[in-house]
Amino acid sequence: MNILSLPLAFQFKSPGPIIFDIGPLVLRWYGLLIASAVLIGVFLCQYLAKRRRVNPEIIGDLAIWLVVGAIPCARIYYVLFEWPRYAGRPEDIIAIWKGGIAIHGAMIGATLAAIIFARLQKVSFWQLADIVAPAAILGQAIGRWGNFFNSEAFGRPTDLPWKLYIPPALRPYQYKDFEYFHPTFLYESVWNLMVFILLLTLFFSGLKGKLHLKLGTIFLTYAIAYSAGRVWIEGLRTDSLMVGPLRIAQLVSIAGIILGLAGLAWLYVLKRPLPDVVSPEQQEYAREESANEQS
Repeated sequence: MNILSLPLAFQFKSPGPIIFDIGPLVLRWYGLLIASAVLIGVFLCQYLAKRRRVNPEIIGDLAIWLVVGAIPCARIYYVLFEWPRYAGRPEDIIAIWKGGIAIHGAMIGATLAAIIFARLQKVSFWQLADIVAPAAILGQAIGRWGNFFNSEAFGRPTDLPWKLYIPPALRPYQYKDFEYFHPTFLYESVWNLMVFILLLTLFFSGLKGKLHLKLGTIFLTYAIAYSAGRVWIEGLRTDSLMVGPLRIAQLVSIAGIILGLAGLAWLYVLKRPLPDVVSPEQQEYAREESANEQS
């Protein structure tokens, strides 16, 4: 079964969520893509850390913290807003392999984990955040293809040339007579790749002295740019988490834009550094201690 049917004007059709299964062993596309995104992210962060003269050895430990913070929070976030679905089936709450995680929950969990990690390691949270942001958005671009293989997180019906075929069993009830839908996974993946290019451009422009970037700028730009795309794309989706008539992802994204703009205004209008979890004096002391241990 073709993933992409060129003769049919770029119509997308998933080959299914499973790569192969041998007895109880099942390898799914979603899991493979997430694992690949994490590994690529770690290598990219280590490279960016070296360029920022941050000890790349802490990236491996940071990655563990981020994963431990992100995945449970992504699941908890999703379950909370879909509680009627899980209230009578508590065993399904932990069945994350069946789908049902929210990127905003992952972002919240990862941010909290990074704050704790930075505090324990006596390093600047914003330094870490600026390094992780490009890797995070690249990982999101990769991970969105898991939605394609699962035939989930798609948009409203469409007849556009790049439409996505959804099997009858996976179509929303109100759209059961429609075959083709907006491939919102693709929209977000492409948007995230563009944000990734923007963040890398800012990162290296700052290193080369072309731009005078303050700590936190890249992370705040990530929050603004990703959220702006999500506000638009979420409006197309048929499976949004809702509170009454409101789409939760749009509300959280709008909050992300506002907070990101406020942070940039703090840096470049008020010309003040962002509050950090560790003071510059503590960071310098930790660097000296680390240098002494290595010598």
